[in-house]
Amino acid sequence: MAVIEQTIQEGLLTFDFPLGALSSKYDEWAHYRRQFNKSFGGTKAVDIIFADNAVGWLIEIKDYRAHSRTKAIDLADEIAAKVRDTLAGLVSANISANDADEKNLASRLLLCTRLRVVLHIEQPATQSKLRPTAIDPAAVLLKLKGRVKSVDPYPCVVDQNSLKNAMSWTVQG
Repeated sequence: MAVIEQTIQEGLLTFDFPLGALSSKYDEWAHYRRQFNKSFGGTKAVDIIFADNAVGWLIEIKDYRAHSRTKAIDLADEIAAKVRDTLAGLVSANISANDADEKNLASRLLLCTRLRVVLHIEQPATQSKLRPTAIDPAAVLLKLKGRVKSVDPYPCVVDQNSLKNAMSWTVQG
């Protein structure tokens, strides 16, 4: 697995980052899986990390088009835990990752002067009694703002059709 990727596949979604981007599937890092996670008896991780100039992006992806949400934990609480644990994992990787690319990318993200938190969520196009809208994005955003405000006072909840101008990537799928 390449640590730095310009195209990242997550389930049915394809994330395309700019040429020369520093982006990676953090939850697949050897440091996260073999060193950090095992040391603490289990931690959480965001799906993608991305360094874009002075901004570090922590991106969590949820795709409810095929399967409804079944976890009992509140979605905003789940994302906040993943952000917290990812930041701790990046500090650990910066110091002790065995993979030089992971160590370098962790260092680059920790040098960013701003961190952004993104929940990318895809939902069924049509509502039905069997598959109603899984999540109210506005309600999740409100809760998420309270949970991650010390990291990012303006987190984003987006889908592939509502990416913000500051997000220099595209999503298809």
